[in-house]
Amino acid sequence: MKAILIRQHGGPEVLQVETVDRPVPAAGQVLVKLQTAGVNFIDIYFRTGLYKADLPFTPGMEGAGVVEVVGEGVTEFVPGDRVAYAMTRGSYAQYALVPAATLVKVPEGLDLDLAAAVMLQGMTAHYLSHSTFPLESKHTCLIHAAAGGVGALLVQMAKMRGARVIATVGTEDKAGIARKAGADEIILYKDQDFEAEARRMTNGAGVDVVYDSVGAATFHKSLNSLKPRGMMVTYGNASGPVPAIEPLLLSTKGSLFLTRPTLASYNLTRDELLWRAGDVLRWVAAGTLKIDVFKRYPLAQAAQAHEDLAGRVSTGKLLLLVD
Repeated sequence: MKAILIRQHGGPEVLQVETVDRPVPAAGQVLVKLQTAGVNFIDIYFRTGLYKADLPFTPGMEGAGVVEVVGEGVTEFVPGDRVAYAMTRGSYAQYALVPAATLVKVPEGLDLDLAAAVMLQGMTAHYLSHSTFPLESKHTCLIHAAAGGVGALLVQMAKMRGARVIATVGTEDKAGIARKAGADEIILYKDQDFEAEARRMTNGAGVDVVYDSVGAATFHKSLNSLKPRGMMVTYGNASGPVPAIEPLLLSTKGSLFLTRPTLASYNLTRDELLWRAGDVLRWVAAGTLKIDVFKRYPLAQAAQAHEDLAGRVSTGKLLLLVD
């Protein structure tokens, strides 16, 4: 089978297609014949070595396809089932071994491309809006990169929960995407000081929560955008990881809360996974949650997909067609 193997950390050029043996599922595992893999920033973090993985490895934390073989003890899935998953590395390949506990069935009528496109980012937006800081109609949230893959889904879910959304984007085109997703207010961060604008838009009070996937470049101004006892949710490193801070900083800015969540920590149980994935896939199938696929790439163009994602030239989801 064909698979991307990373043999050393580095730039997109380390993403090389190789021919490898098709794996055999062990007990509790499922061999999935993949159709589509999602491309996410976490893949870049593993590629560069920011997130650790033993070399060599196949990247990709999200995929959808059809069950090929099930391992001993697997009873929930049978060959031929249409399935999707996230947070198991190895989807940049024609086949992947996936723990049965992390797989979910794709609803009838939902395209596998869309299932692959929404699993990781959709469940991320779900835990952020439903669990990390459960939004309500009384809340105002600031969402960075609101036209991106997670951002546009998070805007939609925030509006589902009745919150007021202030969105930051880099261009007028991306502003249109955020507005279409439901954002109430738009800040063009290249032309406007988002901290000052967030304060102005809340009559000086500040927002209840900031959802920040950008990282180092926005962290301190995001803290300054919060009201007393507000929550700073830093969940990505698009501009680089946030440097260390002194806890005393949080007290001087109004007894703020700071969290750095991960999807794995919000899918600790099978029931939690089925809740999040079930909501997301059902909403997409019903058209309630809109997923925008920006571009599809063949497996051999994985490097270009990483360049486009890191360069912020994309709006919406990037996919690898691995079949």
